[in-house]
Amino acid sequence: MSFIATANPPIAADDAQVENDPWFPAIDAKRARDVCRLDGTVTAPRLASAIEAAIDTVNAELRDYQAAQQHAGITKLQDAGDGRQLGRYLRAIYAHVLADMAEAYRDMDTTPSGEGKSERVRERLEARIDEHRRALRWAIADIKGQRRTTVELI
Repeated sequence: MSFIATANPPIAADDAQVENDPWFPAIDAKRARDVCRLDGTVTAPRLASAIEAAIDTVNAELRDYQAAQQHAGITKLQDAGDGRQLGRYLRAIYAHVLADMAEAYRDMDTTPSGEGKSERVRERLEARIDEHRRALRWAIADIKGQRRTTVELI
């Protein structure tokens, strides 16, 4: 038999840079793939789509912040705040991409067999998605200079 299974499928296509609002940085998809540790199961078009969705979400949440900074004469995110805003922005983008990828690929059948194992795997996956969403919220709060407060009503 000539079938060879690979643990990490190779990346089939080159990743591109995803354009952004000029005030925010362009997102290098190859770097996003490296930082997020995404292998070839995530195709280049799917990654670009996830990055575009992340840009839409994060930029929308930062619209008032951007307007205030531009009013103060700041021409790009890298020049705003304490000099670490670019890293915070990228952390928000990557967290959004990771959450989207975890949600998109949760339908793949990687569930182990056995009594109760599928529920534990599902719970771990849900917890990981929640961790990525929390990282997204915290990165945006850090950019805005807000406290990291998460409140859940019971």
